[in-house]
Amino acid sequence: MTEQSAVTVYGATWCPDCRRSKKFLSEQLIRFQWVDIEENEDGRKLVEAKNNGKRIIPTIVFEDGSFLVEPSNADLASKLGLQTKPKREVYDLVIIGGGPCGLTAALYAAREGVETLVIERSGLGGQAGTTAEIANFPGFPDGVAGAEFADRLVAQAKKFGVEILQAQEVNAIDPDEMGVKAIDLGDGTHIHADAVLIATGASYRRLGVPGEEDHIGAGVHYCATCDGPFYKGADNVTVIGGGNSATEESLHLLKFVPRVHMLVRGDLTASKTAIDKVTTEPGITLHLNAKVREIKGQSGKVNQVVYETKDGATETLDTPAAFVFIGQKPNTDFLKGRVRMDEYGFIVTGHDLMHGGEKMTRVPFNMETSAAGVFAAGDCRVGSTKQVASAVGEGASAAIAIREYLKTI
Repeated sequence: MTEQSAVTVYGATWCPDCRRSKKFLSEQLIRFQWVDIEENEDGRKLVEAKNNGKRIIPTIVFEDGSFLVEPSNADLASKLGLQTKPKREVYDLVIIGGGPCGLTAALYAAREGVETLVIERSGLGGQAGTTAEIANFPGFPDGVAGAEFADRLVAQAKKFGVEILQAQEVNAIDPDEMGVKAIDLGDGTHIHADAVLIATGASYRRLGVPGEEDHIGAGVHYCATCDGPFYKGADNVTVIGGGNSATEESLHLLKFVPRVHMLVRGDLTASKTAIDKVTTEPGITLHLNAKVREIKGQSGKVNQVVYETKDGATETLDTPAAFVFIGQKPNTDFLKGRVRMDEYGFIVTGHDLMHGGEKMTRVPFNMETSAAGVFAAGDCRVGSTKQVASAVGEGASAAIAIREYLKTI
C-alpha cells in the first residue's frame, strides 16, 4: 500500500461525500486517518478553522499542511499525483485492469517494444495489493505482503516503459472500428488500440439485504486489510462468509480486535488449512447455518447484524462492523453485447469459443475473445482459478498471444 499515511479525512459517518472520499482513498491504496468531527472536538475546531468558521466536510488534510474541501475524485487524483489522462491517442495495446494479470501482461508486451497503456480505476495491484500476505506465491517461502508485491509489479512495468492511468474508468469498447479498437474513458476521452486485453478481475459480491447499501464505509466493508485498522480495540467485529477469503480476513482482523464472529450461511467451504486455523482460533466464534437478513445502524453507524438460524429463529448480534466476503462477480458489465460471456458474466476465450456455437472466421488465439483482437485473462475469464500465481501466468500467456495477433494486422 502506498505510504502516504499522513492524509487525514475529517468528516461524519452520515456524510455521503465523506464515504465517497474514504472509498476513493482506500481503492487507491492510500493510507489515511479518519476523524469523526461529531465525536472529536479538536477535529471539529480544525475543520472550522480551515473553513472560516464553517463546518464543511469532508475536509482532507495532507502531510504538507495543504487541504481540500469537498473534493471530487478528480480533485483527489490530481492532488495525489495520479496520472488520469493518456499521453497519446493511439496505442499498440491497451490493458484494462492493473492487477497482477494486467501488469504482468504489460511488462511482457512493453519489453518487446509494444506501446502499452494500462488503465486502472482502483488501486494498482488489484485484490492482491490489499491482501495482508500472499503466502503461496512461488519464490517467497516466507510470504510477501500484498502491497509490496503490487509495488514491485508496478515498478517493473514502468521500468519497461508501460504507461499507467489511475482512477480512470472505461465506459465502453468498440472492437469494430476498421480493425482498430475504440475505447471510451469515463472522463469523455477517446483512445484507440490495435489490441485490447481485458484484465478487470472480479469484485466482492454484496449481500443485498436491507441496511447494507446505507452503511457501506460506515460499518459495512469488503476489505479487512483496508478498513480493519479503523476498528482497533473494538469487540465483536463480524465477518460474513465461509470461504477462503472470509477465513483469511477473519484471522487478519484479529490483529486489531479481540474477537471476530463469523456468520456462515451453511458450512465452511474454505481449504482444510484455513478451516483448521479458524476452528482452533479462540478469538473466532463461528455461527454456522446463519443467513443474514438485515444490517442495522444507529447514528449512521452499524451496530447490529440480524440473522436467521437453521431452525428459523431470528438472532441479533451487536457489532460495530460487518465485513462481507461471499464470493466474486466479474467486472465485465461494460462489455455486455461486445464479447461472449457465460451466464455469470465471465468472458469466454480461445478454443472454448469454438464449442459454443460462436461463428468464427478463424481459430481464435489463446485467450482471445469473440471480438477479434480483444483478449481476456485473469479472474474475469471463464476457467480462471482466482489465484495470484495463475493470474500472473495468464498475463504472460496473453501478452505472448497478443504479440502473435499483432503480427497479423
